[in-house]
Amino acid sequence: MNCVQSWPEPIIRVQSLSDSGIHLLPDRYIKTPSDRPSATSISTHADIPAIDLRPLLCGGDEARRRETLDRISGACSEWGFFQVVNHGVRPELMRSVRKVWREFFYLPLEAKQLYANSPATYEGYGSRLGVEKGAKLDWGDYFFLNYLPEIMRDENNWPATPQSCRELVKEYGEEVVKLCGNLMKILSVNLGLEEDYLEKAFGGEEVGACLRVNYYPKCPQPDLTLGLSSHSDPGGMTILLPDDDVSGLQVLKGGQWVTVKPVPDAFIVNIGDQIQVISNAIYKSVMHRVIVNSVKERVSLAYFYNPKGDLLIEPAKKLVTEDRPALYSPMTFDEYRLFIRKGGICDKSQVESQICSQ
Repeated sequence: MNCVQSWPEPIIRVQSLSDSGIHLLPDRYIKTPSDRPSATSISTHADIPAIDLRPLLCGGDEARRRETLDRISGACSEWGFFQVVNHGVRPELMRSVRKVWREFFYLPLEAKQLYANSPATYEGYGSRLGVEKGAKLDWGDYFFLNYLPEIMRDENNWPATPQSCRELVKEYGEEVVKLCGNLMKILSVNLGLEEDYLEKAFGGEEVGACLRVNYYPKCPQPDLTLGLSSHSDPGGMTILLPDDDVSGLQVLKGGQWVTVKPVPDAFIVNIGDQIQVISNAIYKSVMHRVIVNSVKERVSLAYFYNPKGDLLIEPAKKLVTEDRPALYSPMTFDEYRLFIRKGGICDKSQVESQICSQ
């Protein structure tokens, strides 16, 4: 994949800016007026669906299974987002992995800089997405690592400190990948496809999985910026472990931003652009963003489950009819994410650029 090898400007760590005690936001982080949190409509009543997976993962009567499947299908078509409980990942592991990453971001800067990343792969400790010189930046740092396929996994690129970090990341990855596999089967069945259709379309045993740990420091002027700009996820499906203390994720629904209220020990699941394409827009990836605040930091873990990079992703033939022709042109995921890596995340312009002219 043809990628830029270095950042266009010196990298400034957002956490360092926050810790310096600044009272005014640097210009690079001030969004245009229309993109600021205070400029858009916020819904205070709605929330994304929360769904108990126990009837599907642990067995249950057929009525409860059918009801759970229907709730997931409705969430995918109406929201593109839902929360899941009783998902099979131990709450103790979820808390431990979130804690160890918080400890990583508390390390001295020089310890974190050992893992400083580049736009060639994004793997490591970073503070920006996209390589456009002079671009507006988001108020957050992150750590990105590859988990699958195994040929892409290099545990030496994972933090050696805190001491338990690598072991926890590996165990957490195993469990979340199992959850992704179960959810892919559920989505396939709900779309009327063979149970293993989506997994095969993603490459089967060569499927991709990667983790981005987000750190959003306290911000002196949170109304002027975002922790993560509004976008849809470019991959297949995202499993988010949110901060257990501070809300920040907002989902666009009916022209209003809905602040997600995390359920204890739940994951937040969202549909990515690749499943929107394969489902021929029956399921849609949805715009979302992250707001920050002046009082508390936030830590979240986003696990991305993606197609093998060189496979063509296109609408499933069973979902293409005379009344509903194929909406998207075929494209590999490598081609698709190159757009994101060069320009950074930005609304849904990439998936919309794939729409076929009818």
